[in-house]
Amino acid sequence: MMEKGYTLHFGGDSCTIYDNKDKTLKIAEVRMKEHRCFPIHLQYMSRTAMKAQEDQSWLWHRRLGHFNFQGLKILHQKKMMTDLPQIQAIEGACEACLQGKQHKKPFPSRTSWRAKAVLELIHTDVCGPMRTPSHEQNRYFILFIDDYSRMTWVYFMREKSEVFKVFKKFKNLVEKQSGRSINVLRSDRGKEYNNSEFDKFCEEEGIEHQTTVSYNPQQNGVSERKNRTVMEMARSMLQEKHLPKAFWAEAVYTAVYLLNRCPTKAVQNMTPIEAWSGKKPSAKHLRVFGSICYVHIPTEKRHKLEEKTEKGIFLGYSTQSKGYRIYNLKTKKLIISRDVEFDEDAMWNWDEEKVKRQSVMIPKETPPQQQQEEGTDQAEMERRSQEAPGSPRRSSPSEEIEEETPPRRTKLLSDIYETCNFIMLEPENFETAVKHKVWVQAMEEEIKMIEKNNTWELADRPKDKEVIGVKWIYKTKLNADGSIQKHKARLVAKGYSQLPGIDYIETFAPVARLDTIRALIAIAANKKWKIYQMDVKSAFLNGYIDEEIYVEQPQGFIAKGSEEKVLRLKKALYGLKQAPRAWYSRIDKYFMDRGFRRSLSDPTLYIKSQGNDTLIVSLYVDDLIYTGNNEKMIQDFKEDMMKTFEMSNLGLMHFFLGIEINQEKEGIFICQRKYTETLLKKFKMESCKTVLLLWLLAKSTRKKMDHKKSMAPCTEV
Repeated sequence: MMEKGYTLHFGGDSCTIYDNKDKTLKIAEVRMKEHRCFPIHLQYMSRTAMKAQEDQSWLWHRRLGHFNFQGLKILHQKKMMTDLPQIQAIEGACEACLQGKQHKKPFPSRTSWRAKAVLELIHTDVCGPMRTPSHEQNRYFILFIDDYSRMTWVYFMREKSEVFKVFKKFKNLVEKQSGRSINVLRSDRGKEYNNSEFDKFCEEEGIEHQTTVSYNPQQNGVSERKNRTVMEMARSMLQEKHLPKAFWAEAVYTAVYLLNRCPTKAVQNMTPIEAWSGKKPSAKHLRVFGSICYVHIPTEKRHKLEEKTEKGIFLGYSTQSKGYRIYNLKTKKLIISRDVEFDEDAMWNWDEEKVKRQSVMIPKETPPQQQQEEGTDQAEMERRSQEAPGSPRRSSPSEEIEEETPPRRTKLLSDIYETCNFIMLEPENFETAVKHKVWVQAMEEEIKMIEKNNTWELADRPKDKEVIGVKWIYKTKLNADGSIQKHKARLVAKGYSQLPGIDYIETFAPVARLDTIRALIAIAANKKWKIYQMDVKSAFLNGYIDEEIYVEQPQGFIAKGSEEKVLRLKKALYGLKQAPRAWYSRIDKYFMDRGFRRSLSDPTLYIKSQGNDTLIVSLYVDDLIYTGNNEKMIQDFKEDMMKTFEMSNLGLMHFFLGIEINQEKEGIFICQRKYTETLLKKFKMESCKTVLLLWLLAKSTRKKMDHKKSMAPCTEV
């Protein structure tokens, strides 16, 4: 028994057994019997009560964002939070905590001056940039910590330059809440804090701005330590439920929310939020971050036979309303709801979610995705504008139509992954885009192009005509190597509210077939012709329409003094049902007027012959590729196109519809390196070895081996 860790005490005619860890805890006392023996009768009992309490302790450890057990015990013992059960300090490692919090041993700490009242001293620091942007495209967050109460506020930013604007917002909030003014602000010497604009504001508001000495972050220790604590808690919560890194902002927001309700050594016998507001927090509403939940659908938003709940992921707590922040797995949007049921032990299989996306449907108007993914942005803009829910009735600009357009085509898995790689680069709405200079500039360029093309005119709102709403669509165009080519903002009409026979008659417009493109490249390679490429800027704006159509003025560009007026369209606008047809009719007339012949097998292929000279043009919406045997004929065609339309001269064709083209003396070499790299990344094979395909090299001679470099991209697997 002594080997098992017990202490035995013999005295008188009995033996007393104590727990070796707690000498005052008596386990048993045995009387001596005959033959000087001490018989013990043991009965084994399962410690079910202790196990239940241990499981409960782990649950609250997770609910409170993996807060340490000692802190949880203090929270209960000192009654700093209501509705919290007794917490047992548990020995053992939490894997999520180790993954998110493990660190080197700390340096010795020093005591420093403490504030005597709220807002007497505010600590602040910026954390970032994060490699993965949040769903709102933010890469930074900034913390403000009140020294007296240790109450913490968090704001998210895209750029560090937003610090000054955020600080003014924070200052107005806390000063109105507390009725006091900020006395001292302590930060590091980063340019986001240490600039003339910031210093002037602090001077005018009577705020003493204290900064650290360069390369001495220890002087701003409160902020630095809080940053670390917040990130550790956020990392642990993400790790436990295997959430995508794009949810880091929600995890940080929740970590700050929970830390304001957890004890800290800097504040005695109360939590930061109680020290700040005087109100004791409750644990009744707390749930495990990232767990699966079920959101009740209000009666007004469903039919009688439809399901009454939707599945979602719990992403924190709302501070504006009494509800939970839920990521709706069906709509892919963040919602706030109070009618939620939780399964705190379950987690969502995000890998399975990727597999399910293989069957995502897109509307019938969309051209084949594989042909459009790297070409003109028109097809993508048109697709996204048509993805808005459709309805057989008209709607006002403020109405939301909930019935979806019937799907007609299944999206390719490769396109799903391609879209996922770059979706974070594009804002989802005008409110998000207007915060970023590149998107503001892109919108201004779009409006200039529309006005230059004389697409619309201001008019009074008609009484007998419905006015169609408009929206901004944003697209990041990429180069062949994946780098950003330009940011494109497209103004589209909400064409899903148009009625057939009234607002439009014909909608069909052909696009080039992929086998036509291949045949054209093969002919050019065989005849040693060069292939050139041009792009029509805002092609759909060149199409004429016969119908009388009115649209709302676009967000951010409403004419001053004419806010009540609308725009009457003279030419087509992206998003209109007849826009593709109108553009094709215009460009087809252009080719036919200039002596081209339309191919019988592909209506987007045009051929012009003059004696022995030939010019071939293939049209894919607003992208043109052309080739021929007469350079003067090619040059004349290019100049005439640029006089008639607003064009971008792209020179020799290098990248078209996701295909890379290298035109050299030995021939034309095509490959899909970017697509291949995406596949390798998908299967975690970025560092695998390259292998040359022998069938490509079989025809090569020693003399042509110097051309190996240009062929290599085509033969990498």
